[in-house]
Amino acid sequence: MTLTADEIRSQPGLWRRVADGPVPEYLSARGRRMLVIGCGTSAFMAMSYAELRERAGFGETDWAFGSEVLTDRRYDTVLALTRSGTTTEIVDAMRELDADTKVVLSAVHGGPLAPLVDQYLALDFADEASIVQTRFPTTAISLLRAALGTDLGPSITDSEVAVEGPLPVDPADFEHFVFLGTSWTVGLAHEAALKMREAAQAWSESYPAMDYRHGPIAVAGDRSLVWIFGTPPAGLVDQVAGTGARVVTGALDPLAQLVQVQRLAVAAAEARGLDPDHPRALTRSVVLA
Repeated sequence: MTLTADEIRSQPGLWRRVADGPVPEYLSARGRRMLVIGCGTSAFMAMSYAELRERAGFGETDWAFGSEVLTDRRYDTVLALTRSGTTTEIVDAMRELDADTKVVLSAVHGGPLAPLVDQYLALDFADEASIVQTRFPTTAISLLRAALGTDLGPSITDSEVAVEGPLPVDPADFEHFVFLGTSWTVGLAHEAALKMREAAQAWSESYPAMDYRHGPIAVAGDRSLVWIFGTPPAGLVDQVAGTGARVVTGALDPLAQLVQVQRLAVAAAEARGLDPDHPRALTRSVVLA
């Protein structure tokens, strides 16, 4: 078993740990205008959390890629999601952004962001040796969901099914992978497609579910897998199936479905003779000169 696969299997216990632990007030406060930033996987988690927070009534919540932040806007709170705490774009953004409170949620303590922020929260128990991120981002989102008052019990139960149960498909049957979501699961869909590219060098795409019919569906065929997070929009499953593509939906919590896709990416890599622990052209953190 690969290191990446081992870390994927550890997620239910990590989610349980954040469910049982305290939630800092600076993450659970209502009424504060917030910006959430990240790069790569962390950007997609920022997208998901921003949607969850605003829909839960905690306050206006924007998100941005670390490299695309508009620094002339002021926020009550800026939250940076970064596994390594060293990503150049995040360091630069946190140095330039104007906010009452700057917060970092990372997997490691200290680093160049520490002197730039007011609060630094390290989930060091969820850190990863793998280059491809799996357990840190899902544990971070679990903590942030808990801060919004979400009961993590059903999600944890579903994650146990996700790590132990059979995958819904054999990735070797497909050459094209598409992931769709709605609301907060759009970010999860983008992250799922990224996992397939990183671990398996696979042709993968991701879209808001309703937007998939506006062009991208044209390339779906009998070697395509279309995975829909959450409840599919009416009529979409039949329309996608009409292209010959295989459609996957499920009753598991969407974050647990992401765990299934992580496993799918590892299985796809192994089917292609690739090592998911050593993805092509990637490093743990992007630090620019």
